[in-house]
Amino acid sequence: MTNKKTDIGIYIHIPFCIRKCAYCDFLSGPAGEQERTEYLTALLQEIAASGRKEGGPYRAKTVFFGGGTPSVLPGEQIGKILESLRQAFHVAEDAEITMEANPGTLTAEKLSRYRAAGVNRLSLGLQSMKNDELRLLGRIHTREDFFESFYLAREAGFDNINVDLISALPGQTCGSWEETLEETAALKPEHISAYSLIVEEGTPFYKMYGPGSSGELLLPGEEEDRKMYRRTAQLLGEAGYRRYEISNYALPGKECLHNLCYWTGIPYLGFGLGASSCFEGRRFSNTADWEAYLKNSENLALVRTVTEELTEKSLMEEFCFLGLRLSEGIDRKEFEERFKRPFGEVYGGVERRFVQMGLLEVRGRRLRLTEQGIDLSNQVMCEFLL
Repeated sequence: MTNKKTDIGIYIHIPFCIRKCAYCDFLSGPAGEQERTEYLTALLQEIAASGRKEGGPYRAKTVFFGGGTPSVLPGEQIGKILESLRQAFHVAEDAEITMEANPGTLTAEKLSRYRAAGVNRLSLGLQSMKNDELRLLGRIHTREDFFESFYLAREAGFDNINVDLISALPGQTCGSWEETLEETAALKPEHISAYSLIVEEGTPFYKMYGPGSSGELLLPGEEEDRKMYRRTAQLLGEAGYRRYEISNYALPGKECLHNLCYWTGIPYLGFGLGASSCFEGRRFSNTADWEAYLKNSENLALVRTVTEELTEKSLMEEFCFLGLRLSEGIDRKEFEERFKRPFGEVYGGVERRFVQMGLLEVRGRRLRLTEQGIDLSNQVMCEFLL
């Protein structure tokens, strides 16, 4: 008799950073050593409580440390978190364990300890190869710091590295963006995430560059943004990277397994302040209140403050609009096997309309965005909301 476990992904939120960037709206900020220690204690309690309640039937195939800047923590603390996960859940021996890290926070000793703890994938937040653009973004590092961190990571044995980049910055040209892409690709990281800047409300950037601000005209226009996006796919494709998701590029076999959990409907659990989960037919989020989290981390009912029961309708919608982010698109047969309904019965009209418009194309069992459809992806995906 086999005791087969269901695969899940696990996300760990580390809400600390050296200094908050001007464009960042994530739940994060600077903190002292005492606050970090208190948070670690609460985090370990939450993981243990979840393990007692939910850990038995599940196997973690991916673990992702996000933030904030997880690399502000020393290796010993990252090790404690991973050990608590291994005690609470079955973590697969070959699990992908990713940690976000910022240049300027890494040392050879830290990287060695992260490796020893089990971290096997790094995600380096470069954002730009231009020091003037890094200063504009409020980053704590320079391009020189990035190169040092990248080579230190290689020397420490990291053979699976992602580099994060942001395009469509204020005053940025397609030419300067191309230089960042080319310099990054020349290093041959295994994965590159390239996102367009979104000016989020409530950030310093919103005051400087948001609608109606004096700096709004400094942002590249829609056509220039699309040009940057197309050049990204072209230049990275020539360098050997495959675009497997709208904004993500990987060398063969180096796709981010954790992100694929989100995009293909694999359940995931989030731990830490404000962390989100999609698990056992429910979507829920942890409290974003610092004091409430520290006080109640052992009581999952009090920590998980926002809960939504997933209906068949919402699951079908999510299957489609997340699946369309992937270059392979959505598998219509898988849809029918999962929901016991013909795809055409639910979405036939939407499919026909967008195929005729040249925004979607059918490849065997799969329905995917065309190049033109990617430009209008938000418009297309919204039509899959029932």
